[in-house]
Amino acid sequence: MSEEIPQTPSSIPKIGEKAPDFTAVTTHGELTLSEWQGDSWVVLFSHPADFTPVCTTEFLAFTERFDEFQKRNVKLIGLSIDSIHSHMAWMNNIREKTGVTIPFPVIADLDMNVAKKYGMLHEAESTTATVRAVFIIDPDRVVRALVYYPLNAGRNMDEILRLIDALQTVDKYGVACPANWKPGDMVIVPPPKTVNELEERLSGNYDEKIDFYLIKKKL
Repeated sequence: MSEEIPQTPSSIPKIGEKAPDFTAVTTHGELTLSEWQGDSWVVLFSHPADFTPVCTTEFLAFTERFDEFQKRNVKLIGLSIDSIHSHMAWMNNIREKTGVTIPFPVIADLDMNVAKKYGMLHEAESTTATVRAVFIIDPDRVVRALVYYPLNAGRNMDEILRLIDALQTVDKYGVACPANWKPGDMVIVPPPKTVNELEERLSGNYDEKIDFYLIKKKL
């Protein structure tokens, strides 16, 4: 029989909850999340360790798409439990080897304060490295989405950007986004909550109507 993995209480912030505030040392100096964020969205992501291959490809990928995040009013901030000296050496190594300068701050979380607040340490996977967590936080500092990846599988930048686009579309238009939605696709009209809304859905002029509870329209 395989040995049972002990379960530990999770401190992962839930969707709809306030993102835990923190003050931390970063490659851009000490910052406090609530002050640094301002009126922007934030993608807070953790990586297992500096000077590792998958993490390096992710940092290059985030940097390659940095302008796209900025266009969406999104700030990026990374994290691992390495020291600030390790971070700086790794950033410099990336620049020397690839010519790429990492433009966003990286938290040096040696005391694991931030990692514990965000449930980034999964003991069954590792007790000395954070998993690949992604938190999307809106301008009100509310957690809107979170995705966790294992140590050995890198993240998909297209999906992170797609998810941000979906969340911002939902907020702007009061709609929902179907499976595989991307900007330009039809969106879902929220299902009716009253009899009057039901009648309106049934008689309304929409781009695609499957039934009263599944109606799509173009924006």
